[in-house]
Amino acid sequence: MRIIVLGFGNVAQPFVKILCEREKELSGNFGLKPRVVAVVDRGGAIVSSSGLNFTRILEAKKLGKSVAADTKLGRPRTTGMEIIEEVEADVVVEATPTNIVDGEPGLSFIKAALKKKRNVIATNKGPLAIALPSLMELARYNGVCLRFSGTVGGGTPLLDLGKKCLLGDKIQSIKGILNGTTNYILARMTEARVQMDDALKEAQAAGYAEADPTYDVKGIDSACKLVILANWLMDRRITIKDVNISGITEVTLNEIVKAEEEKAAIKLIASINGGEASVSPRLLPKNHPLCVGGTLNAVTFTTEFAGEITLVGHGAGGVQTAGAVLRDLIDIKRELSL
Repeated sequence: MRIIVLGFGNVAQPFVKILCEREKELSGNFGLKPRVVAVVDRGGAIVSSSGLNFTRILEAKKLGKSVAADTKLGRPRTTGMEIIEEVEADVVVEATPTNIVDGEPGLSFIKAALKKKRNVIATNKGPLAIALPSLMELARYNGVCLRFSGTVGGGTPLLDLGKKCLLGDKIQSIKGILNGTTNYILARMTEARVQMDDALKEAQAAGYAEADPTYDVKGIDSACKLVILANWLMDRRITIKDVNISGITEVTLNEIVKAEEEKAAIKLIASINGGEASVSPRLLPKNHPLCVGGTLNAVTFTTEFAGEITLVGHGAGGVQTAGAVLRDLIDIKRELSL
């Protein structure tokens, strides 16, 4: 299976490393023989139809801060779109940074790959939040797979559980904590009685929050994930424009302390029930299944037959998300084998 990787950051690097290190296991257990034929970053590309070695890619990256620095296989200034058009592949892994304004360049990459009848695995939430219904339709029209397990929950298989383990049942509503950064901030405010700015600085120092935490604290990241869950698990054709969003920036320490006195906690909750999709801070009793601490994510599916099912796990992380990409790759292999 020939693979193009677009973006070579915290997710793509461990993913390619896993493929190289577990080559025999993947072949023996799943009949999967992955071959990374191209990797693209901001400086260009590295390409080999016979397959790229992870060590070689990483050495080129360290040498010139771009995979294109490889003197033999590097292609400086070559774009992702050029690679999609020119390099033969079965799967395109789209792992460029999230852009919620217009979804680019990821949105154009995904569309181009699907139109070329290539299966796509996305870890980039931006294009999905903006255009998931149309992207799913484009994949169906071209007879290829579009998978994105790593966009929600990181290594926690929220999408897989809802799609594969509840066959025949119907998810009626979804509610949960979908952003570990904000959960950490709110937990630190509760535990240490610190103001939000101080809790945010702690999250950044610990590596849980980006230098620019806007998507997290404004609730945008949670809204993106809610859109993906709603489309994939509930067949709700919504985009981020349909979500009412309120982040945690207005939550005060006084409100946190008052909640504690009432044996409750303030959590950023994303939910879809009936016709309303929203993200907002809400008061939860301390014994509520969704009242988890640290950077944990927790989601409750309310189903027609099974009732409420709550899944708790770690959110986004490079290695965890890389594992989700691998699950998607195995899923695509099985789909193509049917």
